[in-house]
Amino acid sequence: MAFHIKNPETDALARKVAALKNIGLTEAVHAALAHELEREQGKPSLVDLGIQFCRDLRARGNPVKGQPADKAFRDSLYEDD
Repeated sequence: MAFHIKNPETDALARKVAALKNIGLTEAVHAALAHELEREQGKPSLVDLGIQFCRDLRARGNPVKGQPADKAFRDSLYEDD
């Protein structure tokens, strides 16, 4: 199957990578795409990042020193002094 790179800048990048690694253009493009796919698939999802953030925040908390967030506390946040 033929593969044509129509963008001159992309073609130049592929040729530079191929020359640096002393490999063919097809192999250079394949390696770059495989590397990018591996990098993207290795990233955690936003949900996973949010869950980890909550876990880290909870681990940093100290329930002994904490104070209840009762109605009086919430009301005090909106009082004008």
